[in-house]
Order: sequence, then structure tokens, then C-alpha cells
Amino acid sequence: MNDPLLDDVKALLDKDFGDDRILKQICRACENDEVISNYERNYVKKLAEKHLGRKPEFTPTPTPKTSSAPDVIIPEIQPSVQMQSFQTSAPKISHSKPKTKKILLGIGGLALVVIIAAAASFSGVSIGTVSNNVSDNAPVITESFYVQTDLASYDHKDLISINGVSDTTGTVNLSIKNQNDELVWSEQVSIKNGGKYSTLAIAGGPGWVNSGTYTIEADNGKETKSDTFSFTA
Repeated sequence: MNDPLLDDVKALLDKDFGDDRILKQICRACENDEVISNYERNYVKKLAEKHLGRKPEFTPTPTPKTSSAPDVIIPEIQPSVQMQSFQTSAPKISHSKPKTKKILLGIGGLALVVIIAAAASFSGVSIGTVSNNVSDNAPVITESFYVQTDLASYDHKDLISINGVSDTTGTVNLSIKNQNDELVWSEQVSIKNGGKYSTLAIAGGPGWVNSGTYTIEADNGKETKSDTFSFTA
């Protein structure tokens, strides 16, 4: 009767699967009825399952033997930290204290109103209204077409936020040139509702070699706008 291990070894050698040196050694051991180690058997079994379609052998899990040792009773451990129970008792309130508290609260509220009114009169802000104008050092741009960056200077690998407004529809062609007027970045972005457009660029890559002043340009098909920023390599 043929040894299935020998058949698998010969089939693997014919199909050139596995290590020929190991497989030939196992084949010789099978033919000479020599001892074959478990490592060699597992090696052939895994190759046969992978390349010859052999189904993996199912090894049933042995049922553990029940011991006759007596059941161990684990004593119940009382927690060392006892939860403190809080009993809420109705506080004794005298009839005179609530009146005193109400008077003090009324005087404090009146004083707070007076202080707020005085501060509002000095600052020129009316009570009950909040101004929506945010004070900012950045100039307010009223042009119908422009391009700008979020910062005036960037270092290597910084993220550049580019935004602007165009009075056209469709797309805007953006480009960045270094101090030698060489193109180092370009992208075409879509104009959203309201004429706004925006995108992101990374300060780095081919052309971003030297520090200096870099120029960002925007072309909407009708005209070209530009802005500058400094870059530190």
C-alpha cells in the first residue's frame, strides 16, 4: 500500500513546489522506510494543503478528565471600603434669613445692572445688541477678483491655504512661482456659489529649494491676479 506522504512528496516534486532538497530527503526516507520527523511531515502536509488541494486534518480537542478534587469554596470577601450613606435631612431655616438673602440678592443685582450700563455707555455699545463686526488686522478686500494666502510666510512642508473670489463661473487656474519665476505648483479649482474658491498646497517639493519671495497667481480666463508670500527652505 502506498504511503500517502510519499505520494504527496512526489506530486510536489513533479510540480516544483517547495524546497527540492528537503522533499528529496523525505522521499528517500519514505522509500527506505526511515524515521521521518514531525517537522518534515508537517512541512509536506502544509505544502499539500496549499498546492495539492489536500483538506487539513481535523484534530478533535481532547476532553479534559474530570478530577475528583473536592469543590473549593471561595469565601466571600467583604469590601474594605464601605459606602458611606448620606442622609439628606431638611435644613432648619429660620424665618429671618430668607428675607436677608433676598435683600442682598436684590442689591447685588441692581449693582450689577448699574455696572453693566456704565461700561456700555463708555464703550459705546448698546445693551442687548451684539456687534457682528470682528476687528482684524487683515485688510478688507472688496475686489471682484483676487487671490490670497492665509499667512504671509511659510516654512518647509507647511500647509498653505489659498482662497479668493472671482466674478466669473467655471474654474480658476492657480500657480505658484519661486523667486526665479519658475513654476513650482499649479492646480485648477472650481468656483463655488457666490464666486468663492479655495484649495490647499504644501510648501515643498521640486523648485522649493531656496528661501525667498514666492508668487501665487490666479487666472479666471478674463484677467490674472497675484499675491506674494515668503518661504524659508
